[in-house]
Amino acid sequence: MKTTKYYVAAISAYTIWGFFSLVLKPIHAYPSLDILFNRVFSCSILMLLIVFVFKRKRLKETVATFKALPKSQKRKTILLNIGGSIFLTSNWFTFIYVMNHVSVKATSLAYLVCPILTTLLAYFILHEKLSKTQWISVGLSISGCLLLSYADIMDMFFSIIIGFTYACYLVSQRANKGFDKFIVLTFHISLAALFLLPFYPAYSGPFPTEFKFYFYIETIAVLFTIFPLFLNLYALSGLNSSTVGMLLNINPMIAFALATFVYHEPISLIQVIAYGIIFAAVLVFNSHHIFAMKQKWIPISKN
Repeated sequence: MKTTKYYVAAISAYTIWGFFSLVLKPIHAYPSLDILFNRVFSCSILMLLIVFVFKRKRLKETVATFKALPKSQKRKTILLNIGGSIFLTSNWFTFIYVMNHVSVKATSLAYLVCPILTTLLAYFILHEKLSKTQWISVGLSISGCLLLSYADIMDMFFSIIIGFTYACYLVSQRANKGFDKFIVLTFHISLAALFLLPFYPAYSGPFPTEFKFYFYIETIAVLFTIFPLFLNLYALSGLNSSTVGMLLNINPMIAFALATFVYHEPISLIQVIAYGIIFAAVLVFNSHHIFAMKQKWIPISKN
């Protein structure tokens, strides 16, 4: 099917992010800002090297495409990309802070709230249409999140902040079309690095000397930032932002399992029920694609 590759890209990205705590927790003793600074600077340097060494032709094409745009479209493109960079930087900082200083479950809840916020923003801003079945799925997600917030209201507070920043990023980038996705992502991350650079001398901690720190930072930069973000933008080029947002639920379900079985954070029956409801919501939201794939493969298996 035409959209299957975009589904695979989104599912792959969110599966990778679900295991983010495995590389972030080992460096939790370092200040959140130090982790953010090094993550962003490393990503920016790596991506700029890739663009100028391997993608110079595509860079020239992207610049030419931008120059050919009408003045109003240029302004819109600039705002979308600057806004995207701001949303991404805000999301990263709040995520790292909450994971290392509040709880893994709070970050997990954030990416359960995010699909709901993404769907609502896409509906009101991008005018994306949803079927009755998909609205039922949104209702299930809301009920699951309300159950989780009943267990810990402060987790919900932090989760809404994290979720809202990434929902804004998803919706803004759905409208950001016509450019090479890797170059767009390089711009977002490099601009984020420029935003953070003036704060580095005043807010960075002692210069890290442990090899472990740099090993995990580079792993985060390549495997948990550049690769999944590129897959995320690719998925947005073929799926609407509400669908991509709903698939984001894969991330927190994996994170919740890690919080329970690896980090042994306390778990209640309400939380188990809530996550079960949200998992059902993901299946309901994407049921049209699941059934379409089933109908496609049944004749093949018979033959």
